[in-house]
Amino acid sequence: MTDPDTVAAAIADADEVVVLTGAGLSTASGIPDFRSEGGLWDVFDEEAFTLRRYRAQPERFWSDWLSLHEHFFDSGVAPNPAHDALAQLEQAGHLDALLTQNVDGLHPAAGSESIVHLHGTGTRATCPDCGASMPVEAARERVESGEGAPTCDCGGVYKPDTVLFGEQLPPAAMQEARRRAETADVFLAAGSSLTVDPAGLLPDTALRNGATLVVVNLDRTKYAGRADHVAREPVEEFLPAVAARVVELADG
Repeated sequence: MTDPDTVAAAIADADEVVVLTGAGLSTASGIPDFRSEGGLWDVFDEEAFTLRRYRAQPERFWSDWLSLHEHFFDSGVAPNPAHDALAQLEQAGHLDALLTQNVDGLHPAAGSESIVHLHGTGTRATCPDCGASMPVEAARERVESGEGAPTCDCGGVYKPDTVLFGEQLPPAAMQEARRRAETADVFLAAGSSLTVDPAGLLPDTALRNGATLVVVNLDRTKYAGRADHVAREPVEEFLPAVAARVVELADG
């Protein structure tokens, strides 16, 4: 097991640092994950959130998706110290790209800017026909006013910007994520089980290209025997300690 000082030293010495975040960043803010016991798929049916159902039954899809969204996005949810630490590293010039599997919008709320949304975002909806976009809350208002499924002026039905079952990850986002993994000196995976591909393969890409791999996750991952540094610690405790030490090293 590694400590924050060791990881901080690697980050401080690196020319390019890339971070991949997963559900563990969100659960630390009180957002339930999807697959663990008591997670969202214990409450909701995965089959309700397929691309096929969105196309075939848009009104029923939107009703179920907004129920999931309300369960997922509690109004009291806010960034936790792990989100803040990553934003601090970016602002200090020690984090070049933040790849996230999370759709909750907490990274930008914390101040992070160099974000690649691998699974989309739950804060907006887009018309697939013309590209028009609106906040999800505006879509909710239209559904609750009796519209059924929010329809664009062009005639298309708005779709949440989250990636649905049966839908590929955004190609541009995955291309950028792979490019970042290839050029990283330090690749840090935090709060991700690394079981969902293709995002779960990004650490392997980083390793093949000579990066120092750091994994911070409470549970053991498939990279436990290959990572340079492994910390099975709460992200909301470990990442702030790393960020604080990086700043100390930078100040000399």
